[in-house]
Amino acid sequence: MRTSIRTAGAVTLAAALLATACTSTGTSKETGTAAGRTTAPVDLGNVKLVAYGGCDDMLAGLRAATARNVGPWGIGGPVVMYAETASDASAKRATGAPEHSTTNTHEAGVDEPDLVKTDGHRVITVNRGVLRVVDTATRKVTGTLKLVNPEQAWAPADLLVSGDRALVLFSGGGIVPYGATAKRAASPGPRYVLVDLSEKPKVIGSLTPEGVHLDARMVGSTVRIVVRSQPRIEFPETRPDMPDAERTRRNAEIVAKAPIEAWLPKYELTTADGTTADRKVDCGQVSHPAEYSGTSMLTVHSLDLSQALTETAPIGVTADGDTVYGTGTSLYVASNPRWWWPRPVDPVIVEDLPAPTLTATTPTPSAPSPTGSVSPFATPVTSPPVTLATPATSLPTVAPATPAAASGDPAPSLLPEPATPSAVSPTPAPSVTLSGTPSTPITISPSPASPPGDTVTPTAAPEPPPEETEIHRFDITAAGAPRYVASGKVPGRLLNQYSLSEHEGHLRVATTSTAVQDDPSTVSPTAAPDTSSAVYVLDAGTLARTGEVGGLGQGERIYSVRFIGPVGYVVTFRQVDPLYTLDLRDPAAPRKTGELKITGYSAYLHPAGDGRLIGVGQEASEQGRTLGTQVSLFDVGDPANPRRLSQMFQKDSGSEAEWDPHAFLYWPRTGMAVLPLSSWTGSEPTSGTALVLKIDDSAVTRTGTIVHPTPKPVKNGRLAWYDPGIRRSLVVGDSLWTVSDLGLKVSDMKDLADQAWIPFS
Repeated sequence: MRTSIRTAGAVTLAAALLATACTSTGTSKETGTAAGRTTAPVDLGNVKLVAYGGCDDMLAGLRAATARNVGPWGIGGPVVMYAETASDASAKRATGAPEHSTTNTHEAGVDEPDLVKTDGHRVITVNRGVLRVVDTATRKVTGTLKLVNPEQAWAPADLLVSGDRALVLFSGGGIVPYGATAKRAASPGPRYVLVDLSEKPKVIGSLTPEGVHLDARMVGSTVRIVVRSQPRIEFPETRPDMPDAERTRRNAEIVAKAPIEAWLPKYELTTADGTTADRKVDCGQVSHPAEYSGTSMLTVHSLDLSQALTETAPIGVTADGDTVYGTGTSLYVASNPRWWWPRPVDPVIVEDLPAPTLTATTPTPSAPSPTGSVSPFATPVTSPPVTLATPATSLPTVAPATPAAASGDPAPSLLPEPATPSAVSPTPAPSVTLSGTPSTPITISPSPASPPGDTVTPTAAPEPPPEETEIHRFDITAAGAPRYVASGKVPGRLLNQYSLSEHEGHLRVATTSTAVQDDPSTVSPTAAPDTSSAVYVLDAGTLARTGEVGGLGQGERIYSVRFIGPVGYVVTFRQVDPLYTLDLRDPAAPRKTGELKITGYSAYLHPAGDGRLIGVGQEASEQGRTLGTQVSLFDVGDPANPRRLSQMFQKDSGSEAEWDPHAFLYWPRTGMAVLPLSSWTGSEPTSGTALVLKIDDSAVTRTGTIVHPTPKPVKNGRLAWYDPGIRRSLVVGDSLWTVSDLGLKVSDMKDLADQAWIPFS
């Protein structure tokens, strides 16, 4: 799954403590109220989240932290970057609405952005910059709204809907509103547009922050949006022959003179009457952990969709992070300070075995094969590559699901769009590049009266930071900005938001840890990294550790996690897929109860009733080479003896549901499951279809497929660049609706007969 898994971006969020008022001298005024007093540091080992003492305190801290992480290329360096990249079928029974599915989300009652939403009466989509409202009874488009200019129709967007209000989330790319004149340069960051759906759709406000979109969650009608920004510091170009030490010294001097405005996040707010105002997060609303790089800041904006968009109550944290998880009362943000460190690749698989001729069968598990090892962050070799259909840009080749943004949301081979380039050019950049990517650290004399001859001296090559996950919890029961509650830390790193789960006052956390090689260049490409996974149980009130169970998947990494009540399921993989069952009833003594080894892996796990679990992933040879999409039905009724009851295998194929759970639909009333499927023959991918399955208590059976029309040639004789691959499916009444870049198809759920085609003109 891509974090953001669209990922997905690789950064943190943490939210602020109670505000402190800034004065001209940089001190805080004690008011005696909860909102005005200075907040004392919260110390949990090495994890703290505290408010700055004022604007001057904030500026001094940011300058020093950023200077320690500046290098010859500015902020960041010429390092190859890697990013990690997150349906409940219970219908919302709106008055008079037919039974309908909802977005497949991690937690009930916590909605996540997606490209289509329905309330039973309407299907609302955003596609190629256009929002459409379709009446489910007449199957006619009743409203359209162009949100961006035609040349920006590629811009990816998602939706959150509450009543007659929709929030359209453009993840970035300098979006210009439809019909607007370019009075100023378009922000390279995201844009969030509030739309009134009550009659003819119309824009009634927008938020345009500087930075990169990470993720968003909605509880009730309140949306909380997470954005990451970098300091606005210009580093001038230099001579190619200038030594790195001199570049570093010069850049450190520039950082030391930067004003507080260079770090404070900016945003533009447009109200319903068209009034636009430039604003920034006040330094009294910014907090920081005990240690931070100063190279990025995270902001949480809060919007109530039922109200006018007049303010977003932003709060900020000087931190990085990569995973957001929410319940109805808590917002968790996890950060791994090592996300930017270069990672080893998987050992190369050199032996090919004939692909198994599997179909929808009821197999007998074979004896487990000897397992190898795998880097916890890289992708097994996949052959041949598959390009899955997306509305704007093609996704990478079929690969094991790993997080995005979220972000995610919240994949190992996906790079964030457009936050992180695949590599940083070795040419000195004139402006800030990547956040949280330290080059050679530097040391600055603490004395303000240093003589002119003093220089900034680079230290030795940096050691990788600890591979550990910091977790912050925020109370979101009240409207407005979240309230910070506690912080904690566990070893290893998360896969995605499904690695976190709150249950009866405890937070369960699944991570993979990797031993760092002293000199990766001396390691054989076929050597097995030292990896292992574990599940930690934390007290949700303090995030102190109460118990743990480790030793899962030695030499492997986590590919999927699902917590269901007091039980946990963890899949690790390199050559075979151990599905572990965990008993989490005693928070102080969680334990492994069972293990099932089969070829391939499940990249996404979905509950399917009492004692049953659905797995979506890839079949693989005994050497670990992926072969095609598989959907498995597991019997987990006996925790000590998990079994695979049935498997559907489609050779040479992949599914978006492997890394984005929003693409998976399961309708318990009939046992119907639907997922996108893209296949290839030779080296060419075929158009995507929707694979429809019947999953009962003992078997997975193929029902059929749904295909959308082929796009017509455009005037120049070439095919349009958008793709007919089906990406989402939903249920309204007795009909199955499928969504592609071309339109909506309505099919009879019983026999999949066509009922209507609604093109996106």
